[in-house]
Amino acid sequence: SWVSMQFGANDMYSNLFTSSKTKVGKTSIVKSEKTIFFAGITSTSKEVYFYSFIDGKYEQCYALAEKYETHDFLKDDPSYFMHQVIGKENQETMAFIAACLSYGSRKQFFPKIQFILDKSNKEPYNWIRNGEYKKYFPNNKSCFYRLYSNAMMLQFFTALEALFKEFYSLENFIRTTSVDTLTAIDSICNYFSQQNVVGIIPKNARSACKRLCMFLRWMVRNDSPVDLGVWEHFIDKRNLIMPLDTHVMQQAQYLGFINTNTANMKTAIELTKQMRKIFPNDPLKGDFALFGNGVNNKL
Repeated sequence: SWVSMQFGANDMYSNLFTSSKTKVGKTSIVKSEKTIFFAGITSTSKEVYFYSFIDGKYEQCYALAEKYETHDFLKDDPSYFMHQVIGKENQETMAFIAACLSYGSRKQFFPKIQFILDKSNKEPYNWIRNGEYKKYFPNNKSCFYRLYSNAMMLQFFTALEALFKEFYSLENFIRTTSVDTLTAIDSICNYFSQQNVVGIIPKNARSACKRLCMFLRWMVRNDSPVDLGVWEHFIDKRNLIMPLDTHVMQQAQYLGFINTNTANMKTAIELTKQMRKIFPNDPLKGDFALFGNGVNNKL
């Protein structure tokens, strides 16, 4: 019955979360034709979610996330490259480089990431730490990829080498300088800015910092066929921030999650709050729904 469904659902809802939640009244279930209750278990993390969908957009987002977060997603995504190396330091390094080069056409930037993977012999951590990258990136203005010159890449790798020698790894750097996702992004921006890295890393965390948000998603989210989850033990995936690119913005606007054209950190945080309503324990699962569907032009 509707009554037993209500109280059973409320019991389930209250048991899932440590913070208090407002119970939904029976009348709102019966009288609102646009309200549907959904309980599901994700195919990846096996976590149970229970929430109401308004106008079906939450249900659609949930279904799209399940559709796109699969192993097949990797073959056309820059996250592919971090799966081609062994060892946490190599995975962190490859992921960071791949994220920083991920803009524009995949057909153009994939070969550039592959170039670095090949030249490092799939050992990007030591390749950077030992300065071996200098053989391939002369200090000149010749283009490496779009707006990135050889000199810019050289300065970027030089800064990364200095970071490794001071903190040993990207994980230790984040552990030392940050307390949450936003301060992690801010720490990365500040460090590379102080090292005179221009263009490749944002100057500050006021912009959307899409590639850094994506990098942190790769590092933190566990139980995923795509994301590595090697930092799950010190960063909570519930506090990650949505990577805000063109595809995600368009899909989020289409579905009514945001109503702005401004891609900045404020918008990214607002969209993350909306995704948290659908995926309370894992808001960036929604990234697969919005980005995957945007790329495939399904809406």
